[in-house]
Amino acid sequence: MNEDALLEISNYAGLASAVVLTINFFLGMLLATAYRANLHWKKMPVRIRQLDVNSIHNYTAYIAWVLVLVHVLFLLFDKASKFTFIDVVFPLNAPSQNLVVTLGTLSLYAITVVIITTQKVIKRKMSFRAWKNIHLISYGTAILFVLHGIFMDPHLKNDQPDFFDGEKLLLEFCGLLLVAASVIRYRHYLKKI
Repeated sequence: MNEDALLEISNYAGLASAVVLTINFFLGMLLATAYRANLHWKKMPVRIRQLDVNSIHNYTAYIAWVLVLVHVLFLLFDKASKFTFIDVVFPLNAPSQNLVVTLGTLSLYAITVVIITTQKVIKRKMSFRAWKNIHLISYGTAILFVLHGIFMDPHLKNDQPDFFDGEKLLLEFCGLLLVAASVIRYRHYLKKI
């Protein structure tokens, strides 16, 4: 497999992880509301209402996390990228766009913390408030992964991003959806209190 293909696979895994994380974010917001009592939910087809939203939310988190790891691994396999394991774990001296790479690394760390603290063994040992506060990291994580994807040069040549490129438009769309969902969720929260 040539090195350009490795970088392309890394890019596509990163894009796929952004889409799956966006879906995961929506499912998490849905779970944070009393969605089953909502009139719109009650009008959904029976098959939709029977879905285990919590399980789907958990599985999409695992899928997104694996896609992020694939994104990183294929970047490391691409010799032309000159990224090392240290550059990914501690990206301040990364060979390309170290600030933007740092956003991606912080996003990976945040996703990992949220997934770990959601495991039943660990979640049972935490108070609900502590678990919820850690889970709120997801809002920051969403910002980090979208910014990482939008501003990272997919060819690792430190070029300015083409904001009208199809990949960038997909990430921008994910970002807009996340902002809109966050505003709607916050308005729901204000009504509740």
